[in-house]
Amino acid sequence: MPQSPPVDDLRALIAPYLDMEGPLLPILHAVQAEYGHIPAPAIPVIAETLNLTRAEVHGVVSFYHDFRDAPAGRHVLKICRAEACQAVGGSALSQRALDRLGVDWHGTTADGSITVEPVYCLGLCACGPAVMVDERVHGRVDDTRLDAILQEVRA
Repeated sequence: MPQSPPVDDLRALIAPYLDMEGPLLPILHAVQAEYGHIPAPAIPVIAETLNLTRAEVHGVVSFYHDFRDAPAGRHVLKICRAEACQAVGGSALSQRALDRLGVDWHGTTADGSITVEPVYCLGLCACGPAVMVDERVHGRVDDTRLDAILQEVRA
């Protein structure tokens, strides 16, 4: 089980953002960049520092799909679930990816290599179905391209 980040480390990480207007999102991004997720013990520290309730901070973390409450795999595969991608085979592609990896949405493969997340538009509506691996976007993904992408990230 991963250790909780020390409170002093969290406070040091948060400090540079305190003079910003609306620092919560930048703080959450910084915490996730540091720890790979938003550890539960960070929420009360952030809340206290910003004079917010823990519920308010948790609400923001749970609202935005890019924040995670558990570490992700080494790679994150985001599959577009928007209507434009679904219209050109995105639903079937999603199911094939989940089946091949042996996970469900938000799940991580047993070897820790890939976490699969649904997203609702990657901005490639004319090139669907679309997926994103880490920060790299792929359009017109079919079975063959999906296999190649999965093989590449598992290598």
